[in-house]
Amino acid sequence: MEGSLRIQGSKNAALPILAASLLCPLHCELLRVPRLSDVDAALSILRSLGCRADQQPEGVYIDSTEVSCCSIPPALMEQMRSSVIFMGALLARFGEAWLSMPGGCKLGKRPIDLHLTAMRSLGAEIETENGSLHCRAQKLRGSEIELPFPSVGATENAMLAACGAKGETLIRGAAREPEIVTLQAFLRAMGAEIEGAGSPCIRIGGLRPVKSLRFAVGADRIAAATFACAVACCGGDVELRGVDARQISALLHFLNAAGCDIITKNRVLRIRAQGRLTAVGPVVTEPYPGFPTDAQPLLMAAMLRARGRTFIRETIFEQRFRQAPELCRLGARIRVDGRTAEILGVEALHGAALAATDLRGGAAMILAALSAEGESTVLDEGHIRRGYEDLELCLESLGANILLEG
Repeated sequence: MEGSLRIQGSKNAALPILAASLLCPLHCELLRVPRLSDVDAALSILRSLGCRADQQPEGVYIDSTEVSCCSIPPALMEQMRSSVIFMGALLARFGEAWLSMPGGCKLGKRPIDLHLTAMRSLGAEIETENGSLHCRAQKLRGSEIELPFPSVGATENAMLAACGAKGETLIRGAAREPEIVTLQAFLRAMGAEIEGAGSPCIRIGGLRPVKSLRFAVGADRIAAATFACAVACCGGDVELRGVDARQISALLHFLNAAGCDIITKNRVLRIRAQGRLTAVGPVVTEPYPGFPTDAQPLLMAAMLRARGRTFIRETIFEQRFRQAPELCRLGARIRVDGRTAEILGVEALHGAALAATDLRGGAAMILAALSAEGESTVLDEGHIRRGYEDLELCLESLGANILLEG
């Protein structure tokens, strides 16, 4: 692989910001929002609530001044996991939200208990019946929210709801991901009194809303991780532009240890790889700033031909190794025992027909197939487009020959 690529805007930053646009009557221009099916789903939810929400060449325009509804149709909720983030925004603005259980990739149990506990801490009453959620509060009140696990979604939902609460809210045990910091920056631009994002404690003092704003979404760190792992898989010399390498330092540590040369300067990440890599590990997925679970399938793909044995332990999702049986179709040697995977590197992989099982697993299959001898076909039911903007075209620009079906 050779060339230079500008990384797309962050999906995981854009989605909670789109929900946050509901907090008050607002004209909002969001730049660098990627064109993804998950973004399409979020925009459809906004339109169903009465917003104007248009995808434009440079981003998204939202007018939330005429919101007329606080109920999200089940069919829209089922399209993505992040749909639950609209709960906090609707509660903050209207004191009521009608939703159903969210959809998304099938990665095992993904309960929303922490979201509901956070809403109740702020004074909301929640009724659940047959997968439906009815949340209401005459007046949200500031409170101390203690998260037993640093859930990104629950942290974001609590941040949004707290903007509509009277008094100060403290979120303890908050997630520390860069997307939380970006959401805080957006909320401040909206007029929120908020600080602490990036640390385990976030303080929110309410919202004095502005009427309009313009905001740019930063680069997608998992997309950057994907292309870095593509170079590790296939070899080459590639520059990734617009990347904050600190956000994927845990991944870069292992790629460097495996034999990749990595140079970072002024938001440009250059990665070079030649020949077979060396196995690394043990790798353990953890909340940020630890090794990201979203990068686990990608690193697995990069280690399939590495010399030695790589051990990966998945602690976040119980079904995050679903890509392993498909990768074995290429000739990979992977043994999964519960939440641990052992990858014994092979000299070469061969082409095969694969079926994407989820977003990041599907991306991992594409990377592994690119490093295999012969032609492979990756059958996809829409998982990959949920998180990547023109993935095949980006890879082709670096020298790949891609066939995607589905």
